[in-house]
Amino acid sequence: MNSGKNADHNAGKTVTVQQTGSPMRRDHTQRETLMGLKLNKIGRVAKLVDTPQTRGMIAKVAHLVRVVEK
Repeated sequence: MNSGKNADHNAGKTVTVQQTGSPMRRDHTQRETLMGLKLNKIGRVAKLVDTPQTRGMIAKVAHLVRVVEK
């Protein structure tokens, strides 16, 4: 796999996300995705490396998070 090469390519790119909604009464996989994004309380902000995997996680819980800065 090219994971080492891809990590070098995206090393300088980050995305900042903020949790805006609660995972209560939602599927457990959405809570796990929020935890994977380093979010677990409303209002928390996380700065993450901008990869296709991170973008996919953000898309999965788009109704619970907001992209603050690209």
